[in-house]
Amino acid sequence: MKPGIYFTKIWFDDDLVELKIQVSDGQSVFVNEVHVGHQQLAELVVELNRFKTHVHWGIHDIAFGAFGPEYAGGAFHARLHFQERGILFVTVRSQSCFEDFGKKNVASEATLYLRSEPALFDNFVEQMGQVRDRKRDDMLLEAIYSN
Repeated sequence: MKPGIYFTKIWFDDDLVELKIQVSDGQSVFVNEVHVGHQQLAELVVELNRFKTHVHWGIHDIAFGAFGPEYAGGAFHARLHFQERGILFVTVRSQSCFEDFGKKNVASEATLYLRSEPALFDNFVEQMGQVRDRKRDDMLLEAIYSN
């Protein structure tokens, strides 16, 4: 799988969207599902349009779902950081749903590190706007290989 963060809308109603999120650094892949409110998605598009102009040391977090066994669904957190000119560093933490495992309740987790570029990020924000407007069901933050 090519490196990137792949989002696919798998279900929605009047309040929520359920997204399948596949994160790949080119070697490892983690897949989970999260619930996102339509309003949260709309606000995120506005925030990311503002953030994409902060190519000098800008930082922004994307958070879908919540971590921990007390929350339904999975969790996704991406820290976006323009640390160097022309490079977007992305740190992704993801967690699956909790389920019984013997006498414990556990969830799988992963942390992956990606690099992207401003033009690829612009494409992602545009696609997110189209998902918000119900014109498409997927979006991709394409990453570049680190080697």
